[in-house]
Amino acid sequence: QDYYGKELQKLEDLKTNACVASARPLPKAVRDALERVHEEVVARYYGCGLVIPECLTSRRILDLGSGSGRDCYLLSQLVGEQGHVTGIDMTEGQVEVAKKHIPYHMDKFGYQKPNVEFLQGYMEKLGDAGLADESYDIVISNCVINLAPDKRAVLREAYRVLKPGGEMYFSDIYASQRLSKAVQKHRVLWGECLAGALYWKDLYSIAEEVGFSPPCLVTASPITISNKELEGIIGDCCFVSATFRLFKVPGSSRARPGQVIYNGGIVGHERELVFDANLTFKEGEVVDVDAEMAAILQSSRFAEEFLIRDGGANAATPQGCC
Repeated sequence: QDYYGKELQKLEDLKTNACVASARPLPKAVRDALERVHEEVVARYYGCGLVIPECLTSRRILDLGSGSGRDCYLLSQLVGEQGHVTGIDMTEGQVEVAKKHIPYHMDKFGYQKPNVEFLQGYMEKLGDAGLADESYDIVISNCVINLAPDKRAVLREAYRVLKPGGEMYFSDIYASQRLSKAVQKHRVLWGECLAGALYWKDLYSIAEEVGFSPPCLVTASPITISNKELEGIIGDCCFVSATFRLFKVPGSSRARPGQVIYNGGIVGHERELVFDANLTFKEGEVVDVDAEMAAILQSSRFAEEFLIRDGGANAATPQGCC
């Protein structure tokens, strides 16, 4: 709270690129939406990737660690006036900045009433903030789960508030090995999103334990540390900024390997949908998928965007990371 509320006043105050690394170029629709976000909100934003998934119209979205509200105001435009975005953050100063600009943005977007709200609270305890079971279509998070000491609690709570078929789409920092106590206790490295980074393989075991589908890696990019003192403390550990998607597949979904055809037409992805690092769906093209991916597509908001049939020729290859 102190680091993000007081020490950091602008992006240039950061000591590594962990919280500024963008995983891929912004689509035009997102660039246009970003131009309509208030400059103070953008200046106080510290994220490590792009957490704007596809197929958002009229969806309910929760942003964990929403900070100054940049991603919330982006998503506010993409879900439309019939959608809704909730941001929750533990830092009072950041929540105040986000709330202050609600009237500005609703006027800018031409909305009759706000479709965003900001709450102060902890992502490990969403129930304390009044967030109910199965109340959101999508949960996003941008470079903040590493700041939570209890990652399991964060994923458990995200799973709880997601509707069946819902998705957690999030970027974060991951380490190539489990971190030493010296690194974990370093105050600046915590603030810079490195000391709390999860060993990437642990994400897979935690996701499975909570009930999510196996993580789908979307993008990953290396993190550079331009500080000799911090480099010496970290040693030979490498860090990446990575975006993953996890789905809450209902237990009743008993999909088998199959073939899917993308119908096309998702706004901004009309001809091609890059689903993750391993799967790209082109309009009208037949793609073999494994049982896990078939279940994800059948049970999620993507169901109406695909023609899905049993009996693919080949099972898709297992997915890896980083």
